[in-house]
Amino acid sequence: MDPGFRASVRSGDEDAFRELFQLHNRAVYNFCFRATGDWSAAEDCMSLVFLEAWRLKAKVDGEGGSLLPWLLGIATFVLRRRHRVARRHQLLMERMPAPAVVPDFTDEALGRIEDQERIEAIRRVLDTLPRADREVLWLCVWAGLGYAAAAEALGVPVGTVRSRLSRARRRLDKLARADLQAIREPPSLDWQISDDRTEAVPSTERTSR
Repeated sequence: MDPGFRASVRSGDEDAFRELFQLHNRAVYNFCFRATGDWSAAEDCMSLVFLEAWRLKAKVDGEGGSLLPWLLGIATFVLRRRHRVARRHQLLMERMPAPAVVPDFTDEALGRIEDQERIEAIRRVLDTLPRADREVLWLCVWAGLGYAAAAEALGVPVGTVRSRLSRARRRLDKLARADLQAIREPPSLDWQISDDRTEAVPSTERTSR
């Protein structure tokens, strides 16, 4: 990366922000979709992330590598705020009639529906975890960040990321054993441990990464 890129972003250079968006909009979108399970919500969250990035541009460190961890840190807080609002309105939304579904028989649309159903199944499991552990899984598993990058995104020590990820893994393993029959075609997680990060890649997601 151009060593002056961070400085350009920090100074509010529009061309630098345009490049930042082009570099990372897809990664931010995928991260938001996996956390929300909703295409439209993911688009809204992605827009908020880059708006917040512009507002917080002065906080960009002048030194470092990719700005993706910084963006995903912002995304984590955007999603956290969205989750709080969703909880407040959950009862109201449940009383509203479901919108009519307009059938779309194209292969692409069917694929999107299938992907969304699979993501929703995974989210139901992850929602049983404490928020802090769930956010570490989002970053290390879905976004593929290493321990150090996830720690940067969340503003916590690397050791905290390691302990939260380990705790989340134990919890998910326990749930998988207890609820295997309750989930139809549960997504499998293949844990891969490397020198600087642990990854759990849902087999249903490998083709989309």
